[in-house]
Amino acid sequence: MGLIERIQRVFRANLNSFMSSAEDPEKIMEGVVMEMQDNLLQLRQAVAQAIATQKRIERQTAQADSTALEWYSRAQLALQQDNESLAREALTKRRAYLETSTALSTQIEQQKTVVTKMKDDMRKLEQKITEVKTKKDMYIARARSAQASYRLQEMLSEVSNTDSLKAFERMEEKVLQLEAKSVAIAVSNPTSLESNNDVDAELIAIKQQLLTEEAEEQQVRGRGKI
Repeated sequence: MGLIERIQRVFRANLNSFMSSAEDPEKIMEGVVMEMQDNLLQLRQAVAQAIATQKRIERQTAQADSTALEWYSRAQLALQQDNESLAREALTKRRAYLETSTALSTQIEQQKTVVTKMKDDMRKLEQKITEVKTKKDMYIARARSAQASYRLQEMLSEVSNTDSLKAFERMEEKVLQLEAKSVAIAVSNPTSLESNNDVDAELIAIKQQLLTEEAEEQQVRGRGKI
């Protein structure tokens, strides 16, 4: 299993942990992003090491080719000096270096494949981190909103069940009952009716007194004319 597959497994495991636990979703998401960034750093270091290994093998290959060429030149020089034995020895060493060069070239191709795969994994992880960062703030905002709504509903549920609220409701009911009784008493109170009758009687008496006084004044005026 490649590094990117392991990282994706860790990412999914963290999300599953978040969904199945009561942990703070904001901390979980921040932790996931940090872990992915750590994995990206490790992957970058691994890519750098793989590239360095490839470069080292390429240098070794070039050195083997150069040494093989030198031994070929020595073989030519030995033949020019009619030293066939020395020439044969030189060609034998040249062949060994050529075989080394061939083997190293095979390693280079294999290493290039590894580096290409690791670079591709690194780009995928970078894209994934960018995607997660883009969505993280939205998810955190939604999580905060959901938590606030949950706490509000929980608080309202707790308040609705408290003894103090029930006592308040009982007092409110008593006040309403007292107000209703007060109105009923005021309507049916005989003292209030008697008070109204006394006022009417006084008004009639004053009117009669005024009429009597006016009649007496008229009689006095009539006597004076005679």
